[in-house]
Amino acid sequence: MALVAGIDSSTQSSKVVVCDADTGELVRSGSAPHPEGTEVHPDAWWDALQQAIAAAGGLDDVAAIAVGGQQHGMVCLDEHGAVVRPALLWNDTRSAQAALDLIDELGGPQAWIDAVGLVPVASFTVTKLRWLRDHEPENAARVAAVCLPHDWLTWKLSGAESLDTLVTDRGDASGTGYWSPTTGEYRRDLLELGLGHDAVLPRVVAPAEVAAHTPAGQPLGPGTGDNAAAALGLGAVTGDVIISIGTSGVACAVADEPVGDVSGAVAGFADATGRFLPLVATMNAARVLDAAARLLGTDHAGLSELALSAPAGAGGLVLVPYLEGERTPNKPDATGAVHGLRLETANPAYLARAFVEGMICGLADGLDAVRALGTPVERVVMVGGAARSEAVREIASAVLGLPVSVPQPGEYVARGAARQAAWVLAGTAEPPAWPLADVVRTEVAATPFVRERYADVRDLTANKV
Repeated sequence: MALVAGIDSSTQSSKVVVCDADTGELVRSGSAPHPEGTEVHPDAWWDALQQAIAAAGGLDDVAAIAVGGQQHGMVCLDEHGAVVRPALLWNDTRSAQAALDLIDELGGPQAWIDAVGLVPVASFTVTKLRWLRDHEPENAARVAAVCLPHDWLTWKLSGAESLDTLVTDRGDASGTGYWSPTTGEYRRDLLELGLGHDAVLPRVVAPAEVAAHTPAGQPLGPGTGDNAAAALGLGAVTGDVIISIGTSGVACAVADEPVGDVSGAVAGFADATGRFLPLVATMNAARVLDAAARLLGTDHAGLSELALSAPAGAGGLVLVPYLEGERTPNKPDATGAVHGLRLETANPAYLARAFVEGMICGLADGLDAVRALGTPVERVVMVGGAARSEAVREIASAVLGLPVSVPQPGEYVARGAARQAAWVLAGTAEPPAWPLADVVRTEVAATPFVRERYADVRDLTANKV
């Protein structure tokens, strides 16, 4: 039995899974936490990865390895390969003004759509490079190479030292703001528009290409960004929509053709298989539920029970869940708000319901935006820690007006990376078939009035922030 390893270097932790290359069966796993914050030195990821590998029993017996990682994080290296400064992560919003400046300088949103399939917001790497240029010019001048978290970890695993050996994949490259999923080429003029000068960029390798080898000779896959890795781990195909509720909330769909959304709500990313992954991301997802549980003095199981004990629509009580600002819609300085509080709704159950519905409504808006671009929506698959909540599953089906399929809890980003490693090992045209186990399908009556009420309040809030 050949074994493969997949790594997920997420915002919160490093996770390693070792799987059977033919079936995808999980053999063993390990994890280790990352520091909190929106600015982290990459060495912390490397240290956590070593701990996670040890917890997983080591990787000496695996035949291939691949890395999935949090998207957009700005890793800047000097001419010697040393990290210039701690990486700004996707959820660091200090580059919001830089995004606006970049949009104007290229000629508006449509110019960016034509160039790279997305409109800059604070999450994307190019905006962080502009922030660096404007606020830390001495550090910007030292930058000889720019890469992403998964690129850097693949490079470290290879033991290479030359900047010219950096590699990435089309899925993660498509979230930088200076690579086009339509042409498959870097736009170095946009890199320079951000950073102020040219720099080494990772070579973009094909989906199943051997990107490098470890010092022990194990092939390393291209790796990819976390959303593309999750899609690969779930076996998503054209027509599938994945809703992921973790630190961020994501609604993405596998598509055969690239898309562009001039509003900026949908990012026209590539996936890890040669297809495309139009994606909407929100900054407020599982942490909204964390906040609700903390506010109500309960745990997540208690929050779920409370939410399901209240009627749909929570008696008109609505949460606008912008607790950390928001990426979609692009409102980095927004705050959350509760509307419709009355004597009869001033109780824990109604508030719990409003928190869950508000979070799901934000993701439903994203799904609408993806569908509006002509992307088919035939199946909804929900993953992430919050998908374990019965209230989240039922309320999601009601709010979305669709059945929701939830596979057994698992590390699907790491599984996707492992599936990519197995694909590299097999050398086949398509990745090996890894079936999902224990899929739970939830379908309840649709509650369109919840979306209507949320839209009224969301727009009212938008006019004030």
